[in-house]
Amino acid sequence: MKKRLSFLGAITLLGTSTTSLVACNNIPQYNEDELQQLKQENQICTNCKEIKENLEWICPQEKPFNQVDNKYYYVVWQGNKNLEWKICKFKNTEKIRLKGGNKLVLDYYGRVDDPNKINLVFDAKIINLRANDQIWTDNSINFKAVYRWNGEEQKLPDLIVDNNGNVKVNGE
Repeated sequence: MKKRLSFLGAITLLGTSTTSLVACNNIPQYNEDELQQLKQENQICTNCKEIKENLEWICPQEKPFNQVDNKYYYVVWQGNKNLEWKICKFKNTEKIRLKGGNKLVLDYYGRVDDPNKINLVFDAKIINLRANDQIWTDNSINFKAVYRWNGEEQKLPDLIVDNNGNVKVNGE
């Protein structure tokens, strides 16, 4: 009888764990064609060919922050006070705790310091959110887009967010 109960208990625990993992995994997964189409749709409108070729929209499923790549990233985000979109840039040179002046943190998320779980995170206490921390891969309404600059550091574009929330090259 004990063996049966242990076996049933193990099945229950396994089923519960699997269900929890599936329920928490709400990141849309795109195939390669869908991902390329999304990258085209989210490309910034500009007349500059170099920016078109080197500024790449990044999808959360690509997990760009799990490895240091020494590239610049632009993050379009908003807090909850004025709902105004802001943009910040940072160089991905550290694995953890890259803090910007814009109350945005590159940090581990989850319970374990797993290097495969580094993500953009808003600390709810910092920006006075009433909810929990906001994480980019959770489709948080606080994140609009993430772009990676694949060109030379000396040619970084000056990006702005206009009044309609569109990302543009400053001066165009």
